[in-house]
This record gives sequence, structure tokens and C-alpha cells, in this order.
Amino acid sequence: MKISVTDKHGSGIILEFARAIGANIQGRFFHIPESKGGGYITGFSWENGLRMMMRNYYLHEEILLERTNELAEGQDDIIFLLSGIFPYSVQQEKQLMPEQASVFICAHAVSSVLTMPSNTFFRSVTIAVPRRYLLQFFGSIQHPVVISILEAKDNFAYETSISPEMIRTASEILHPTVPESLESHYCKLKCEELLCYIFALLMQREAVPTSSMHINDIKAIYAIKFRLQSLLDKPPHIASLAREAGMSEPKMRKLFKQTFGKGVFEYYQSMRMQEAARLLKEKRLTVSEVGYQLGFTNLSHFSRVFEQHTGMKPKKYSVT
Repeated sequence: MKISVTDKHGSGIILEFARAIGANIQGRFFHIPESKGGGYITGFSWENGLRMMMRNYYLHEEILLERTNELAEGQDDIIFLLSGIFPYSVQQEKQLMPEQASVFICAHAVSSVLTMPSNTFFRSVTIAVPRRYLLQFFGSIQHPVVISILEAKDNFAYETSISPEMIRTASEILHPTVPESLESHYCKLKCEELLCYIFALLMQREAVPTSSMHINDIKAIYAIKFRLQSLLDKPPHIASLAREAGMSEPKMRKLFKQTFGKGVFEYYQSMRMQEAARLLKEKRLTVSEVGYQLGFTNLSHFSRVFEQHTGMKPKKYSVT
């Protein structure tokens, strides 16, 4: 199903999207109709331009959402998309695929096309922040990544991991412990808290100069990411990836590390171990089944790599 919506003056797309799929609107909650899936979308918009959207739903059919941005003159928002940040119940896990947990950061104009696969549970928080608002809070930080977000004149994209602190804060947004009359103010404070955790992670990256990225470069780098995800049993071939991206190897390596904070192989190995942890814990596969499924021919090597990433051996992890 293809839906086209227009984000007028950066006011968000919740209402247009909800109407397009026939959602039942109750106050600030937009409930997905049973014919389309289940769950809800909700959010807040504050007077300083800060906005938050919370997605907590699944769909029966894939939706391709094309978004046209019509920003007001001088509007310069940064988008923080925290995907897969809410926990799933065991019943949901058996029936639906979870989103990959990550934080994606970009200029407002970059987030124009969004694919929502069927039978996937979307449990995310999206925060839209005017750049002037970010400068007020984080303008004194002298780190290349932070500076590039606050001052970039061109497109950019960064991705980082979801930390335990972010999960806790997002859960507090999902289940606020204050009276309804205070929820708006409470969630605003929690959004600012999430931004602090995100910038804290970005500041842990190597402090090297960053390069601006053309929108085609961003698409190419993310095509590499999705290729790595789909071939976790096969180590990446750098030359082939660079050719597919239409880049030189040095440029591809630089932009990939700039975006994700890790080199190609390091990122691949990290995703590999995340999948290993999921298969051990949720699918209850044996250590040997997981190791061979992810392309390891030596199970001792698999055990060592897994322990390096998680802090414990796979057999122990599977029973904790």
C-alpha cells in the first residue's frame, strides 16, 4: 500500500497518516483499525518547536510512505528516530518481527521515504528538534560529530545504538507516572533526557573531522548496511561493496565509519552478534545451530567473538 502525505511547515505527519489508513482518533491517540493491524500512534507538540511522535503498532500489509516536506522559511529541524526502543512481550515476538534497535539522526529533509514492512511491530520514538533549540542546550560541546549536527549546512546522517538508559526513559514515556494534566510537560522533559543520552553516545566516537554527505551518498551507505544485514553468514567484501556504492574504497570506508561510528567489518560483526543473541534467547537455538547459521565453521571462535561483544559465553547467555 502506498501513501503520500505532506508535512506542512514541519508540523508532523501523524494526522495525515492516521486519516490515510482510517485510524480511530481519540484525543491525542490514533488507533490503527483492526483491518490494517493494531496499536496506536500518539505524540506531543510544544511551543518551542520541539515535537515527539510515538509509534506503538503493527500492520498487516507493507506500507510505503512518501513524505513531502514543506518547511516554513528559516525552519531547520533535526530528526532523531529511536527505533525498537520499547520492549516486546513473548507473545508479540512469536507473531511479529521486531524493529532493529537503533538511533537514526538526520536533517528534516532526509527523512522523506519510509517503508513499513508487514507483520513488524513498530515501537519507536521520533523527536523533531529545531536546530536553534539544540544549540541552546548542546552548543558548547566541542566534538566534531556534535558540531556537524548543530552547524551542518548540507545533509548528514548518523546512526548509533540504543542504550539501557534510553530504553528506561522511553518506557517512562510509554507509561507516565504523573497525572494526565502533567503528561505533556513530563514527556517534554523525557525527550530532552533522551537527547542527552544520544549526544553522550556520539561524544564517545573518535574525534575526527566529518564530511558533508550528498543524499545519494546517504542512500548508498544505507544500502551497504542493509546488504550486510541480509548476509550475516558471509563476511563483507570491501571492494565489491565500494563498487556497488559507486565510491572509491577510501571514501566508502570513511563515510560508513562516519555514519555508524564503526568500520564495515566491525559493524558487520556487531550485527552478527546481535542476531546471535536474539537466536539464542528468543528462538532458543543451540550454540552450534546459531554458530553455523551465522557462518562460523569453528564454534570455539564463535564463542570467543560472542563473549567479546556480550561479556559472556553463548551457552551461559542462552540460560540467563
